[in-house]
Amino acid sequence: MTSLADLRKSYERAELSEDASHPDPLRQFERWLQEAISSQVPEPNAMTLATVAGNLRPSTRVVLIKGYDERGITWFTNYDSRKGQEIGGNPYAALQFHWVELERVVRIEGLVEKVSAQESDEYFDSRPLDSRIGAWASPQSQVISSRGVLVANAARYGAQFLLQPPRPPHWGGYRLQPDSWQFWQGRKSRLHDRLRYTLTPHKAWLRERLAP
Repeated sequence: MTSLADLRKSYERAELSEDASHPDPLRQFERWLQEAISSQVPEPNAMTLATVAGNLRPSTRVVLIKGYDERGITWFTNYDSRKGQEIGGNPYAALQFHWVELERVVRIEGLVEKVSAQESDEYFDSRPLDSRIGAWASPQSQVISSRGVLVANAARYGAQFLLQPPRPPHWGGYRLQPDSWQFWQGRKSRLHDRLRYTLTPHKAWLRERLAP
């Protein structure tokens, strides 16, 4: 059996300098995201979402980014899920993208808020029919007796709503408003490039290099 201590990789694909990086972290993120998409890395839109419960225990899960602009990073989910409950109690969260093939990591921290009902409605209506039924069928994060519960729920809501299921009141979007970004590019000899952008009180971005 291979020893975990012996698993090593030399990162040599690219570099990240202050001169080459964009002074606006959103534009730098957009550049890297588009490169991940064009490079056809697996699920370039997948990001880890970290939240903290009232008992201070953190938890993570993978969600999919569905939009980004100057307002922040957007995803959609069940508001009654564990992450929804934790965001309700502590609206600060963190996101992380890991594009392994490009040897890149992006970390984002900030305040989370719900998107408007109109935004949630528009995105929900754009989803495939089975996904819209699934939003009704799954009591996300709750204990269920078997998979049969989901199948039965999907059949029941499918018969009830046919081709026009409305958006469930417990389902919608969140937007994380970044106040901190970190861009990590793997480099040889573990001397990685790591740039942090911090939002100042004057709403400007301070870019600094961190030791890896």
